[in-house]
Amino acid sequence: MTTTITFDFDASAFGALRLAPGEFAREMRIAAAVQWYAEGVVSQGKAAELADLTRAELLEELHRRKVPACQVTADELAAEIHGG
Repeated sequence: MTTTITFDFDASAFGALRLAPGEFAREMRIAAAVQWYAEGVVSQGKAAELADLTRAELLEELHRRKVPACQVTADELAAEIHGG
């Protein structure tokens, strides 16, 4: 099942970003998925699904946008290593 969400934008928004409406929608989808992943709201797999990307493509986007691919903190990693 899919759901369609519609946004209304002034035509000048597309010109300002130099994107066609379809490219603008794709960029919004990817940007939202990357942001939600960076915030820890969704997993890599879910972010890739939301962005309509493969996991490899998502990892490339994370790198391009300077978002760490690993969202585990040093304390969480240490606790996992030490069995805690």
